[in-house]
Amino acid sequence: MANAPAVEKTLGYFIEKTCGKVFDYAAADEMILSPPAHGGRNVVFPHKIYVGPLGETRLALVKGNVAHVIVDERDDGSWSVVKWDIVRHRKF
Repeated sequence: MANAPAVEKTLGYFIEKTCGKVFDYAAADEMILSPPAHGGRNVVFPHKIYVGPLGETRLALVKGNVAHVIVDERDDGSWSVVKWDIVRHRKF
């Protein structure tokens, strides 16, 4: 379970389908343009998902049943986007 800090205004939470873990998410501090996991045109990634106990986050695009998450941020500025299947998505 990765909870947002108490002072953060969260937008909602979801459960990642494969591992069954709960993740809170909030509005991102910066907007990033990137293609989704399946490719295509660039879209805005407006969310940050809390992924660790120390407030670690990943930029993401959270939709109804999926979340496109930016992972593997490299020193050269490139990254990979993966698709998480999600369930029990609740928006506040």
